[in-house]
Amino acid sequence: MNIKPKIYQRVLASALLITATAAAFPVSAQEKTADPLMKIYRETPARINDLIHTKLDVRFDYKKRYLYGKEWVTIKPHFYPTDTLRLDAKGMDIKTVALVKNGKNTPLKYKYDNLSLAIKLDKVYENTENYTIYIDYTSKPDELKIEAGAAITDAKGLYFINPDSTEKGKPVQIWTQGELESSSTWFPTIDQTSQKTTDEISMTVPGKYVTLSNGRLDLQKKNADGTRTDTWKMELPHSPYLFMMAVGDFKIYHDKWRNKEVNYYLEPKYAPYAKEIFGFTPEVIEFYSKILGVDYPWNKYSQIVVRDYVSGAMENTTATLHGTYVQGTSRELADRYYDAGRSTIVHELFHQWFGDYVTAESWSNLTVNESFADFSETLWAEHKYGQDTGDDHNNEALESYLRSPEAAKKDLVRFHYHAGIDVFDVVTYQKGGRILNMLRHYLGGPAFFKGLNIYLKANAFKAGEAQQLRLAMEEASGRDLNWFFNQWYYGAGHPLLDINYKWDETTHTESVYLNQNQEGKAFILPMAVDVYTGDKAERRHVWMRSKADTLTFKLSTKPNLVNVDAEKIILSKKTDHKTLEELLFQYQHAPLYMDRYEAIDAAAGKQSDPTAQKILLAALNDKYYGLRLKTLNTLDSASATLNEAALPTILNLAKTDDNNLVKAAAIHVIGISKGAEQQESLFREGLKSQSYAVAGASLSAMANLKPADALPFAKSFEKDSEGNLTNAIISVYAKSGGDAEWPYVYGKFNEAGPQEKFDMVKDVIFMTAHIPNPVYAQQGINALKDLGIKYKANGFAPQLIQVLNQIKQVRQQMNDTASANLTDEAVKQINDAK
Repeated sequence: MNIKPKIYQRVLASALLITATAAAFPVSAQEKTADPLMKIYRETPARINDLIHTKLDVRFDYKKRYLYGKEWVTIKPHFYPTDTLRLDAKGMDIKTVALVKNGKNTPLKYKYDNLSLAIKLDKVYENTENYTIYIDYTSKPDELKIEAGAAITDAKGLYFINPDSTEKGKPVQIWTQGELESSSTWFPTIDQTSQKTTDEISMTVPGKYVTLSNGRLDLQKKNADGTRTDTWKMELPHSPYLFMMAVGDFKIYHDKWRNKEVNYYLEPKYAPYAKEIFGFTPEVIEFYSKILGVDYPWNKYSQIVVRDYVSGAMENTTATLHGTYVQGTSRELADRYYDAGRSTIVHELFHQWFGDYVTAESWSNLTVNESFADFSETLWAEHKYGQDTGDDHNNEALESYLRSPEAAKKDLVRFHYHAGIDVFDVVTYQKGGRILNMLRHYLGGPAFFKGLNIYLKANAFKAGEAQQLRLAMEEASGRDLNWFFNQWYYGAGHPLLDINYKWDETTHTESVYLNQNQEGKAFILPMAVDVYTGDKAERRHVWMRSKADTLTFKLSTKPNLVNVDAEKIILSKKTDHKTLEELLFQYQHAPLYMDRYEAIDAAAGKQSDPTAQKILLAALNDKYYGLRLKTLNTLDSASATLNEAALPTILNLAKTDDNNLVKAAAIHVIGISKGAEQQESLFREGLKSQSYAVAGASLSAMANLKPADALPFAKSFEKDSEGNLTNAIISVYAKSGGDAEWPYVYGKFNEAGPQEKFDMVKDVIFMTAHIPNPVYAQQGINALKDLGIKYKANGFAPQLIQVLNQIKQVRQQMNDTASANLTDEAVKQINDAK
């Protein structure tokens, strides 16, 4: 699963207050204090019975939002003889439980507590004996109340989207979400990751709809009542949480990898762009198959995009389900490079090996699923887009982890947690991915990927854990890795690495002082150190084993640079006391993205310094667009000297850069700079761009320059606006619009995905507070309330309540009592939400 933690962290860092002051949001929900559930050791569930085959025959009641199901589940004892069976079955009506023998159903005694089904078998079964249970049941997901979390915002398992067609413009769909243990909301099963079963699912649906499930489409049968029954067969075993169904009006684009089906399911609006959205999938399958030495193990790979998805994406075996943020038109995709959508696509695909082919034996060991999928995003970035893109993605993930202070308290393999969903966090994803990147560098690529091959083959179609990964890596490399796994997998935190330098001219000795300033243990850190004398670098390999260490280098002359962690892969919070002159040298001579990033980052805080200005001016022409973009975003408009020197370069970027995001950022800088009025022609030309990012930046610049002109421009863009252009239009309306503009703002806000909502929420809040029409104000209040409830688990509620109280004060000043009272009710509902 890809929960897109980066999205949620950007979400929670949004500035929301009406007064335009920044509200800093926590990255995750507040730490639960004295939580008795944290004291429970989360052992791997005992395997009493094993699933063998699951056969389902289901139909849907769109009006009631029910699933009517019949199930034949074949099981055997795992090892010890038993005469009982317990199946997870949440919120169902159970009508029949029977043993199937010789073609006859013999009723069995059972007890049902609304969460699990305890069945008394007809005899004691040995582990050499299979038995089949028949169950007739009704699933009622909308009547089920189960705790969800920050990563997956709902846990009812089966979702009816607009089933009564009351929401204009929204399609009717059905889809499922099995992770963590929600498949058992729509069919009784042993809902544990360590279970593996083949399956057959028959879905009876309206004849106009398309279906998708795991495996191959075996049969389609038209029924006399206008429905159709599709039967899907999954002939290799996989875990119950990876079962999936989807039903709706989808267009299918048929692709292939070697001789296997690769399919893309999209709403009709996006069907023409299927190849642009997903067309690189076969290339990724080929790349992953080669580096792992294990060919894609399943008979097909399909991807489907659904509405109102409750997380980022889900790696159902052979059939990944995506949220809408991965799709786009040609105009939208032109502004996306290695973005959240493309990284999600490769993330979910890697799960077909790590998660589906070999599955974490319990949520405590989720790292063997999600850390690998997170790491795979970097692998693909390096392969497809180059080392700079891979390093950029790697660093973004590291910073996401470091921004979460509570994360440093959590082990990667976690046997204590409040609920399983809590393990889906920046430790499992971003930190875990960086740990794998360190391991790849420490062992070297060939040994690392040989270890992955051993792990996959040894545990194929079974469950795995971190210790099995360690043993595979040791077998491949011949090295003991207990120290590495004890430190990074079974320990918490990271080093706070402080680096100082001293040159002794008398002895011609360069001393490098390394200190780990974190509390507790020292981390063992193998690292590369590059010592530069002139243009020549000499690499040394060293180990830091204590909290303080000193490296000494006898040299003929003072080095231009000593580059500690020259490969830039140590998972640490680093404070490096290089001078700006050394960082300028580093920018000019050291080879990696992070070498240049570190120099830009340091220079950004000292923009009046001439050496810092040299770094920033050079970085405006960096070979990698991400660093050009970073530099533009860090320029201080108050630094007159820098701006004067940089303006010709920035103008050139705005006019000729081959990256739309860089062009847009350059236009933004020019638009807020002194003398912007001289560039009106640039902004007007940008308004004609096919790039939403460039057009949006140009509209914002025009709004700063000529607010009266910006409003009609914004109106003219309404019919074709997405992304940054939508945000710019809403920003113009927040400053200059009124009742006439609210329907556009409200409509776009309701249609937006999570990240898009938070990109525009500040302006929506301002309009909600100040819009003349009380009805519109109340629409805004309710929309903000819904947002607060949905993301309450992310720690969003306290700040949104503060915002609602500010809106109340403004509406009271406008004598709008009804809206002011509604804010009180909204606050109450947010506080009461679970």
